[in-house]
Amino acid sequence: MKTVQEASSTGASPSSSAAAAAAATAANVENLLFAAYVLTSLLCFFGAFALYRTILTVVKYTRALTCMNNEKQIFFKLPVLWFAFVKEHLVYAPLFRTRHHRELWLVKGWSIGVLPTRFQSLSLAAVIGMNVALCTVGIEWDQSGSSAMLNQLRNRTGTIAVVNMIPLVLMAGRNSPLMSILNLSYDTSNMIHRWFGRIVVAEAVAHAVSYFLKDINFSGGWSGLAEALRSGGTPTTGLIALVAFVTIILQASTIVRRAFYEFFLHFHISLVVLALVALWYHLEDLPQQTYIKLVIITWVVERGIRLLRLLYRNVGAGGTRAVIQSLPGDAIKVDIVLARPWTFKPGQHMYITIPSVGLWTSHPFSLAWSAESRTAAEDPEKGVTVVDDILDKTTTAVQTTNVLGFSKTAVSAIIRRRDGFTQQLYKKAAASSSGRFVAKAFVEGPYGGQHSLHSYGTVVLFAGGVGITHQIPYIRDLLLGNVNGTVAARRISLIWVIQSPEALEWIRPWMTSILALERRRDILRIQLFVTKPRSAKEIHSPSSTVQMFPGRPNVDTLIQMECQNQVGAMAVSVCGPGHLADDVRRSVRKRQSSANIDFIEEFFSW
Repeated sequence: MKTVQEASSTGASPSSSAAAAAAATAANVENLLFAAYVLTSLLCFFGAFALYRTILTVVKYTRALTCMNNEKQIFFKLPVLWFAFVKEHLVYAPLFRTRHHRELWLVKGWSIGVLPTRFQSLSLAAVIGMNVALCTVGIEWDQSGSSAMLNQLRNRTGTIAVVNMIPLVLMAGRNSPLMSILNLSYDTSNMIHRWFGRIVVAEAVAHAVSYFLKDINFSGGWSGLAEALRSGGTPTTGLIALVAFVTIILQASTIVRRAFYEFFLHFHISLVVLALVALWYHLEDLPQQTYIKLVIITWVVERGIRLLRLLYRNVGAGGTRAVIQSLPGDAIKVDIVLARPWTFKPGQHMYITIPSVGLWTSHPFSLAWSAESRTAAEDPEKGVTVVDDILDKTTTAVQTTNVLGFSKTAVSAIIRRRDGFTQQLYKKAAASSSGRFVAKAFVEGPYGGQHSLHSYGTVVLFAGGVGITHQIPYIRDLLLGNVNGTVAARRISLIWVIQSPEALEWIRPWMTSILALERRRDILRIQLFVTKPRSAKEIHSPSSTVQMFPGRPNVDTLIQMECQNQVGAMAVSVCGPGHLADDVRRSVRKRQSSANIDFIEEFFSW
């Protein structure tokens, strides 16, 4: 619809100009109303999901209190049939048959990502459908190709695109309140962020195409469009934002992210800043600029929180120091003495920055162990290491309150050597005469740890390779809780799949500490599966509760055996490669109608 300026430039009468202005105002109000529909619908969905998560949390807490001193836990062993059906066919179900986290390969070495679950797919379809409906309803399609129709479509898609940038930015931050309120993993949050990004770009393209067609057909043709873009006004800033958006989508593909992650990250942030600045000027003096204000405030506040957490965790008390050690089997051990203590929980991860290796870039790693060290990180060439005097290896939450200031919290991670940052860490450690080096470090976190296993009588933990770092803290936490009578766990099984026995060296000190815990033999069973043993002599079982086998595990058989001996509710957790996770998922889904089993998957994708 024509604005007052458009009507005046065409010589329209004052009455027609007033009518055009009124129509434009009404259309703008309608667009803002549809924008409110988007925010209200998303708020209702997030609210419903938060309620669902809250109910599950209350149920688990109640079950934990009930089962702490209950050895049989028979009542909680039985499934709630209607909820078991929902979990089997919706919550845990892959989009199609069984494939979820096994990656899809374009060609060898070029991954195009993974498939969402059925619930995630339906949720995304609902969001996409809502956006399509709100972008098209009320448009005068009977006047297809007319100036009025193109004007309506341009303004509607532009408004909805800007509104969708609010959840887009909310789901991008590590400190997003939605992650904690909805109890979302980083992987799920990242998936939502990417899909909202695709929706925003699609709507921005529709917005731009509508403008281009209107200008070409009704406002001077190609020469008029070129002149408008050269003017440096609203059309120019819009084009800059559009180019930034489209470039973000192209460079954020899985192939580019995996091959050139450091480049992707910095270029991605630069493009986001460029797009936000361009949109600010593009929407100047328009009511839609309010949404951009919210987006910018959200993005700046999240970055500010990250900076404050970084300063708080690392400034003072000598700062944060790390010892990086090369391990057999292409792995790296990182021991970090923190400037400030924190209460460690199983399942947590943190972002590590080592300026001498990766400059200012930060990388996420799961925490495998936490302990108290009396010795600060010194030069390992002199024989002093970051954790050479562990005061307490068996407490999950380590309190470092030494009044003389000698004690510090030390956390450890095991990292698989890959390209980029981890490759540089491994090479520098391996090149040292002692196989390790000390470096100044900065840590941000902790993040994660949203899954508590305290309410489950039976806990089955699957790990593949370095996925063991996620499961080790749960074992220690549950064993100590069993001794103290604070958890329901009566049966714990660890199934660890490794390529060679060399991997045992990664966790040997921690496993030694765990095997020495009280009542461990009554509760914990460990099964090691070596897929590529060099000889039969490498396969030997130390005891009846710690066994080693050649080859890959039969996941279905193992879970069936656990079901036969199940105590109370069962949790099955997996952290490992996609094929292992999908096998565990399939086996758990099969037994939803016969046993009370929850499935927990830890997966960190980029």
